[in-house]
Amino acid sequence: MIKLIDVQKKFESQTVFDDLTLQIPEGKITVVIGLSGEGKSVLLKLLIGLLHPDSGRILIDDEDIAGMDEHELSRVRKKFGMLFQSAALLDSLTVFDNLALPLTEKHNLPAEVIAERVHKALTDVGLQGIDDKYPDELSGGMKKRVGLARALITQPRIILFDEPTTGLDPITDHAIHKLIKDTQSQFGYTAVVVSHDIPAVFSIADLVAMIYHGRIVDIGTPEEIKQSPNPIVRQFVAGDLEGPIHIV
Repeated sequence: MIKLIDVQKKFESQTVFDDLTLQIPEGKITVVIGLSGEGKSVLLKLLIGLLHPDSGRILIDDEDIAGMDEHELSRVRKKFGMLFQSAALLDSLTVFDNLALPLTEKHNLPAEVIAERVHKALTDVGLQGIDDKYPDELSGGMKKRVGLARALITQPRIILFDEPTTGLDPITDHAIHKLIKDTQSQFGYTAVVVSHDIPAVFSIADLVAMIYHGRIVDIGTPEEIKQSPNPIVRQFVAGDLEGPIHIV
């Protein structure tokens, strides 16, 4: 279970979060939506301890990571995998070595076990026979799949997705969403997806939360969010962003 309680975060004079509170259920897909600049990626960095809140609590399995040092955070981060917006593959390494890297860095495993887990992770995302390819030889969709395979390879309990379909065509966009849904169903991890891909991302969500002006303004199932009485949420979901967002 993940809980953010009264979290505040500022960068100089800019307030990103103002008493933000959010509960993320275990073993489900929670999608966080909001306009650009509302702090969706900052939220992920707070969850994994790359940023610290100015105040408030961030509970991972009832442990407050807000005040943890790097040694303690390193232990908690072993519960996490992450798919970055750009996939963040190392161009100088082959696909095999990109996937093997987290295992060689964090685990003392025999080479044959690492190879077995790399091949299984690639199979899980529908990719075989690309071990020796380099990232610049892959399509955008393939890079995302390799990025997801790398996130899965350490068998994490939580995976964070930062705009997983940015820059993809509609067909590949749908394929990546389906892959997230399928792998989450298969492995049961807790997923936190930040996205502006509305309404497509609703197809994978168990729960949707919207950030606006530093707070969660609504949270519910996809159908509940689509029917939200909050005019801010209705305007955003409808894609009506030509005029100003109407404040409640």
